[in-house]
Amino acid sequence: MTEGNFVDYVKIYVSSGKGGKGSTHLHREKFIEKGGPDGGDGGRGGHVYLVGNKGLWTLFHLKFARHIKAGHGGDGGGDRSTGADGDDKFIEVPLGTVVKDKETGETLFEITEDGEKRILAKGGKGGLGNWHFRSSTNQTPRYAQPGLPGLEMDVILELKVLADVGLVGFPNAGKSTLLSVLTSAKPKIADYPFTTLKPNLGIVAYRDFQSFVIADIPGIIEGAAEGKGLGHYFLRHIERNSTLLFLVPVDTPDIKAEYDILVNELTKYNPEMLDKERLLVISKCDMLDDELKAELKAELDVSFKDVPYMFISSVAQQGLTDLKDKLWKMLNE
Repeated sequence: MTEGNFVDYVKIYVSSGKGGKGSTHLHREKFIEKGGPDGGDGGRGGHVYLVGNKGLWTLFHLKFARHIKAGHGGDGGGDRSTGADGDDKFIEVPLGTVVKDKETGETLFEITEDGEKRILAKGGKGGLGNWHFRSSTNQTPRYAQPGLPGLEMDVILELKVLADVGLVGFPNAGKSTLLSVLTSAKPKIADYPFTTLKPNLGIVAYRDFQSFVIADIPGIIEGAAEGKGLGHYFLRHIERNSTLLFLVPVDTPDIKAEYDILVNELTKYNPEMLDKERLLVISKCDMLDDELKAELKAELDVSFKDVPYMFISSVAQQGLTDLKDKLWKMLNE
């Protein structure tokens, strides 16, 4: 799927169906001159549902379907016939879709399971027919209830990618390259910043046919939480990751400073990010010999006392098995 087809934010207008009106029919039959009221109820209006579908991973199919309307309920008939219910509308969305009211910004609910079905807009109730209003003092009521109107609302659908591990780093840190060697994903890789314009997901095959999902989040820069660069569009995807892998190239002038900038941007976006498991991975370490690596390790032992770190090289395939072991252990502790 191309980058332009990855859609994780859409605004749609939904309208449930209005209920059908009740009937005011009076029974007429040969030899029965005054059969009394027998008006049926109106049918309910159609609901608008959201349904989780694990086969979807983007909201692209809703990008051009901005108006979604359910069917109206049928009117009641004679002989206590109930009107037909309006046709329900089912909107399939990927897992991790958050639904918000556009007017208030309130989060309504979230779809997290395959096949999960939630009513977004409830159809209007059908009106009661005149049969319900008969009594000893009112034997021929000539009135019935109208159907209730449906619900109209503007909603925002936001997709938050569901992955176990999120790759966090500056543009050109090597996140896409690491994803390509750990999984069978084929992200776009080039030597210029912001090559990745959408989150990429890959499944890491582990021992004994086990696996976990890793997500390459587009590059974050200083000020991303305030809207700079592209990272702020995708910070919400990191909320779903249980473990954050901070990727910093070994040729970075100050590894600690770059790591602090990344943590600060995540914290400004959502302070709960600090509660996630963190792993610092120093990439492109095929450029180091043993002596330089020992010197760098001594520095990192001082700077990162509470955060575990590792050395890898995606291109030279160094340290990748140890990295998978470490991630698996962190995910299952």
